[in-house]
Amino acid sequence: MYQQMIFANLAVNDLDASKKFFTELGYTINPQFSDETAASVVISEHIVVMLLTKEKYAGFTKKPIIDSTKGSEVLLCLSAESREKVDELVGKAIAAGGTETGETQDYGFMYGRAFDDPDGHTFEIMWMDPAAVQG
Repeated sequence: MYQQMIFANLAVNDLDASKKFFTELGYTINPQFSDETAASVVISEHIVVMLLTKEKYAGFTKKPIIDSTKGSEVLLCLSAESREKVDELVGKAIAAGGTETGETQDYGFMYGRAFDDPDGHTFEIMWMDPAAVQG
């Protein structure tokens, strides 16, 4: 069966700083799809974040590029395997220059926190008890 992938494209102010941020979170850069205008950040086998300079990003849209530190263009939610992994990734993000955003969400069967990367893109990290999903 074909496994669909997602490629989230994000406009960034400083490509090198953004690459450093995401590698400090433990993700890798795929050099095959990266150059001086773009970096392919491998989140998982099926999730890739494309960091694009604003000039490169502008080539894909006729819409104005917003300042993501002042407005929201997308909210990305990534799953985590445990509550501890949620805290670990958010901790890494803060240590790497991101900022925690919003309140911790703790519903017992579901736990989440969020951070903004240095360009203001919001990433929500969420764990859900597998038993709750099945039930």
